Amino acid sequence: MLDNANQNLDKNELTSGETENNVESSKQETVAQTTEEETSKDVEVVQEATELKEEKKAEIIDENKEAVDEIEKSVAENSENNDTKENAQEEVEAVNYSKFSLEELVASLKKIISDNPVQKIKVQVEEVKSAFNKKFGAFVAEKKKAFLAEGGNSIDFQFSLPVKEEYNSLLSEYKKKRDAYYIEIDKQLNSNLEKRVKVIEDLKELIDEADATTMYKKFKDIQDSWRSIGPVPKTYYNDTWKIYHHHVERFYDLLNLSNDFRDLEFKNNLEQKLQIIEKAKSLANEADVNFASKELQDLHKIWKEDIGPVASEMREEIWHKFSEATKIIHDKRHDYFKEMRSKYQQITEKKLEVIEAINAYDTSNNKNHSDWQKSINDIEALRKQYFNAGKLPYTKSEEVWQKFKKATKKFNSAKNVFYKEEKNWQQENLKKKIALIEIAESLKESEDWENATNTLKKVQADWKDIGHVPRKFSDDIWKRFKAACNHYFDRLHQQKNNVSKEEQANVTVKKEFLENLKETKLATKEAILSAIKDWRALGTLPRNMRHLEGKFNKQIDKMFETLSLDKAEISMLKFTTVVDGYVADNDQRKLESEQFFIRKKIDEATKEIQQLENNLGFFSNAKPNNPLVMNVKNQVAKFKEDVLIWEQKLNYLKNLDN
Repeated sequence: MLDNANQNLDKNELTSGETENNVESSKQETVAQTTEEETSKDVEVVQEATELKEEKKAEIIDENKEAVDEIEKSVAENSENNDTKENAQEEVEAVNYSKFSLEELVASLKKIISDNPVQKIKVQVEEVKSAFNKKFGAFVAEKKKAFLAEGGNSIDFQFSLPVKEEYNSLLSEYKKKRDAYYIEIDKQLNSNLEKRVKVIEDLKELIDEADATTMYKKFKDIQDSWRSIGPVPKTYYNDTWKIYHHHVERFYDLLNLSNDFRDLEFKNNLEQKLQIIEKAKSLANEADVNFASKELQDLHKIWKEDIGPVASEMREEIWHKFSEATKIIHDKRHDYFKEMRSKYQQITEKKLEVIEAINAYDTSNNKNHSDWQKSINDIEALRKQYFNAGKLPYTKSEEVWQKFKKATKKFNSAKNVFYKEEKNWQQENLKKKIALIEIAESLKESEDWENATNTLKKVQADWKDIGHVPRKFSDDIWKRFKAACNHYFDRLHQQKNNVSKEEQANVTVKKEFLENLKETKLATKEAILSAIKDWRALGTLPRNMRHLEGKFNKQIDKMFETLSLDKAEISMLKFTTVVDGYVADNDQRKLESEQFFIRKKIDEATKEIQQLENNLGFFSNAKPNNPLVMNVKNQVAKFKEDVLIWEQKLNYLKNLDN
């Protein structure tokens, strides 16, 4: 029926113009087809009533058309929205949900949905959603922070609550009810359109019949019917109203039964429309342009829906006044939105700069969890910049938002690849750490103090180098490893405490030995070596008395100097005395340092030899007894002699391990 009604709306029902009665031609046709004579008569009447001087008509169009068109479009939209979707004044009373728990928010949402019409609860549902998402997000963030603090990785974090599942279910129920409601509203709007088209047809028939005895009463009935029908789809609102109003004016123009009554009706309508014009003028001083625009839309709706026509000679003038008042508010609103567009452009540019920074962010050098945590913090800072830049209306924000999501998705994809691989590495790390635990547990009762201590120290160092394991195993394996190591080192410390008493007793003995040695003249190498052996046999010294070893070594060096030995042998004897002291004290650090020093000396001497031999190449034609050549050869021989001594010392250190 709707399709037929729309096809039958006669596009000759309206003529062009900007005054109240010179309405634009409708693309819709009237429900009932009239004869060509009847249609021509309608058009002729409308054209007579709306004929204007061309100059004034152009002026009105230039000044007011844009403003009026925009307001009429808004009225059409609001006629559908405001009449079918409950006003804010009718909505459920507002509640502050910021202090509610998650469970209380879900209970409130359930009650709101079950106890109220779905069209009245949009604001409340959105407030509950906002409070729930904020509280749940903070709760999840806190749990994640604790998870990471305990050594967990972001990729492993998972969290859910039953209350969240109930919340999601309630939101789904609300959306289904809301969708069903608006489907029904669409049906009502289309039904109302059919009724309004029928009323227009009845009005046309009334005018054509022109029965003076009954036409006024029937006209009032038609007006009551029109006002009682309710909203139609916004795309048809202006066209149906213009056609209807055109025939209302025809009725008044043709009403001859009581000119006095008609004039009184016109007068009352004029007074009401003048009041509307004054209200429209007062809105020009309203600071809130959105409020002023909304109020103006309401005034236009009252003008069109609730107030009838005025005398034909007043129609152009009064409509022009209303249009001028409309234009002032329209221009003010236009300037406001121009300013807002500039603001939105600035916000958009800031957001796009952030997106560009996220896209350019380089993660190629990220090698470990710490690197990625830094990158995550950097991206989070950029995300905050994006949101702090300001809000955009949906029509402008969607494209920017999609770019932002694409940029962050690129980063998150790279991050997820790393943590997926990290998860595999953690499994490998778990195997390695379990192997170290088994070593530690096998040595915890060992009495081979030197080897066991060195092995366990290496195991501890390896443990630190291995890295993270899956969080669910982390505590258990650490406790096992720590228990085995602590058990061994507690035993070691106890053993050292016992040894330290013996070492303290050695101090007195070794001091006496050293004093006697100073008074003794040892004339042979064997006697000196025997003295060294006796010194070692006296045992080790406490760490704070190790300086006695240095005094002993100096005394031995003096004795070696008195012997008739070559320089190389004396150097070697001095070296072995010192090194044997390190061995006796189990001073591994000094032994390693000594080996490093010797290797360095060998490298330096070798390079000097190579350089000097290189230099000799420049003197290939010189005589053998050339002083310069002889000097270089002597230096080479000296360095080679030094290298032989250093190599002997290095071999001595290497043989200690055997």
